[in-house]
Formats: sequence, C-alpha cells, structure tokens
Amino acid sequence: MVDAAPREATHRRALARCKVWMLPETTGKVASNAIAKGDVLAAARVAGIQAAKRAADLIPLCHPLLVGSVSVNFTLGDDHVGVETEVETVDRAGVEMEALTACAIAALTIYDMCKSADRTMSIGELCLWEKSGGRSGSWRRVDQAEL
Repeated sequence: MVDAAPREATHRRALARCKVWMLPETTGKVASNAIAKGDVLAAARVAGIQAAKRAADLIPLCHPLLVGSVSVNFTLGDDHVGVETEVETVDRAGVEMEALTACAIAALTIYDMCKSADRTMSIGELCLWEKSGGRSGSWRRVDQAEL
C-alpha cells in the first residue's frame, strides 16, 4: 500500500460514468417505474452511495477514506441508462476508486433490478471523467465527440 501519511489532507473530487445498455422497452419500463422489483433508480442510487463508502473493503490496496459526499445521477437514453457518480472528501488520498466503485455497483444494481425483463443488457464505458485535488492536481477526460 502506498504511504499516504506524509501527504497533506486536501479537498479531492472524482467523477465517473458508465452505461447500462438495454432494449428500448426496458428503458421505458425503468422510466415509468414499471419494473417488477421496484424503483430501479432509487435502489441503484442507494447501492452506489453504499459502494463508495465501502470501496476499501472491496479493493485490496485502496486506502480507507472518510467520504464527505456522494452523488449518483442517471440519464435515460433510448437504449441505455447512463450512470454518473461524484465523490468528494478532504483526505490524504484521492477518491477515484470510490467514484468508479459507486458507478459500477449502481450499474450492477440496475442490471439486477431489470434482468427479469431483459437478458440482453450489458454494462460498459466505465471510466473516470474528472478528478481534482492532491499532488497531481486536476485532470479531465477529453471526450472524442468534443474533438
């Protein structure tokens, strides 16, 4: 494990995104809250928040951090649900892993909630979009569509 003890505690933030691809009918059911298991996005939001707080329990060399805030948001496309997570802390290590873990677990929860309606679903495009704070400063992914 990297020694973070000598580092100064600073404000750190990370943003991650992914997509859950599904049939358009399934996206419609998610939007109208018609999935048999219940409110898909509410369950996925809670799962993502819990996951961010437990990332160090899941990833062997991840520093345990006091997570200050977690937000989990969704966008509904015709054939997918976009997941975006943002995690912030004031600590000695970054929150990239917490944001990525929250995003992945929120997506897996969507899959679990919808699997009886759609076995074709897939999860993809999980990546860090932004980070700030710490020794390496700020970083932002350049979307190929922006070029």
